[in-house]
Amino acid sequence: MAFSAIVFNLTFQNVFGALTPWISLIAAMLVGGIFSLVHAVATINFRADHVISGVAINFLATGLSLFLVKVIYDKGQTDQISYYFGKPDIPVLKDIPFIGEIFFTNVPIMSYVAILFAILSWFIIYKTRFGLRLRSVGEHPLAADTMGIKVRFMRYQGVIISGILGGLGGAVYAQSFTLDFGHATISGQGYMALAAMIFGKWNPLGAMGAAIFFGFAQCLAITGGSLPFFKEIPDIYLQIAPYVLTILALVGFIGKAEAPKADGVNYIKGK
Repeated sequence: MAFSAIVFNLTFQNVFGALTPWISLIAAMLVGGIFSLVHAVATINFRADHVISGVAINFLATGLSLFLVKVIYDKGQTDQISYYFGKPDIPVLKDIPFIGEIFFTNVPIMSYVAILFAILSWFIIYKTRFGLRLRSVGEHPLAADTMGIKVRFMRYQGVIISGILGGLGGAVYAQSFTLDFGHATISGQGYMALAAMIFGKWNPLGAMGAAIFFGFAQCLAITGGSLPFFKEIPDIYLQIAPYVLTILALVGFIGKAEAPKADGVNYIKGK
């Protein structure tokens, strides 16, 4: 999805100007929705194994993206985009001692949007009728079916929404940090997002907290060498810190974090 956002941005930057990153978001969300629709058809209609389908689509998307980069740009990565999401300082708040420099200075603007999305997702999932129905088909689809809820339709919606949000995440990452697309653009960030979901116990706010924790570890890998307490630590250890912390978090919490009971389970009506 990062690929589609970058290519769209480069193709239409002279048409949309400063609006290009935002419109590229929509393009990436559409592509994410299409790929998730393939996953939905495979798992809901054809009852394929969810993990196998997801991994296969992930490999397909990665390979296809890198192939198209080579075909279109005749090199290993795209050109860099000219219009991207900035890192503005927030007036007044940036002047708060200590906190202002960390949270309100040179922070990607989409970081604040991501927090709002997490809060909105929590509200929709836990405080709305749609969210209740969505959770019911993930916890006990047979009971939901007997109550008149269209299980397959609700699952389709859930999978497609997840694909759209995945496209949004990839587009934001590519247009905020890397500013191009190549083989090392994402570098396993999607798997870290999956770890954050498990660490956060399938709760949007918990996942947000886990993502912030992992983000701190990544920042430590980048800037830790300049901090007094960490400058004596070899760079290699700081660079692997995010992934080590991810593994430790999963080892410590995966047994305690209970997934929806029907997660990854194909529903056959009447069984």
